[in-house]
Amino acid sequence: MTENREASKLVVAISSRALFNLDDSHKIFETQGIEAYCKFQITHEDDILKPGVAFPLVEKLLKLNKKLAGLASVEIILLSRNSADTGLRIFNSIQHHNLSITRAAFTGGSSTYSYAKAMGAHLFLSANTGDVNSALESGLAAATILPSNTESSKASSGQLRIAFDGDAVLFSDEAERVFKTEGLDAFTASEKASAHTPLSGGPFKGFLAALHQIQSSASADNSPIRTALITARAAPAHERVIRTLRAWNIRIDEALFLGGMNKGEFLEAFGADFFFDDQKGHCDSARQHVPTGHVPHGIAND
Repeated sequence: MTENREASKLVVAISSRALFNLDDSHKIFETQGIEAYCKFQITHEDDILKPGVAFPLVEKLLKLNKKLAGLASVEIILLSRNSADTGLRIFNSIQHHNLSITRAAFTGGSSTYSYAKAMGAHLFLSANTGDVNSALESGLAAATILPSNTESSKASSGQLRIAFDGDAVLFSDEAERVFKTEGLDAFTASEKASAHTPLSGGPFKGFLAALHQIQSSASADNSPIRTALITARAAPAHERVIRTLRAWNIRIDEALFLGGMNKGEFLEAFGADFFFDDQKGHCDSARQHVPTGHVPHGIAND
């Protein structure tokens, strides 16, 4: 029983600026320096921080522990460039918002991503692009949290709903490289010819697999998680994607092949709690509707 529980454990590492709105104090850091920032945080350590872009995602992830008690578990780990001293405000806010977060690393200005891997994280979310890039290079699924118009997003009915782009996120960027270097016709011909050859895994394959494992612990009609692939691909380039997921034996609940249409309204219709994409243009569209993370990986980010 212990082995099954550990096998179904999902670990997400998140930075303090992704979890809470630290815009005011971060502005002080950028304009007045570290000493002014430290003084501000300590002076205001009893002032509760407001939720950040990823706060609703964290809430829903932690609620899975009640829904799947004994079947699966989720752990959120806080990673912060604050010192332990200035980080007291963050832990006070965690306790105020009743978030079950007990593990944390305060690095005093140093990069945090290495601790995400050391703690067995499947996903790392941060507002620091440098840390995200380093995490991706180390093989960890990671995304930069973008300012998002979260108030307009539709809340799903208790389910955790996560949407992914395909190429360079769930899959490698091998097909996208053909599109970028040779054009749409060459891409379509290549994907049609390779329809029965599974794509290599991208940085988020492991995270999707971890979600799939949790989904598998509940009945399909009562799953607390719903996933979607929302891609700019269109037929006939759809077949290779479907066959790849089949070869991986990983479940995806919905697949939208949009043929280059803006993704934002479709994500809102899906009710995504979070969306991951490698292309900044798609992210800009998406973040007007749902919380969004940019995955700076693949040829689109070279």
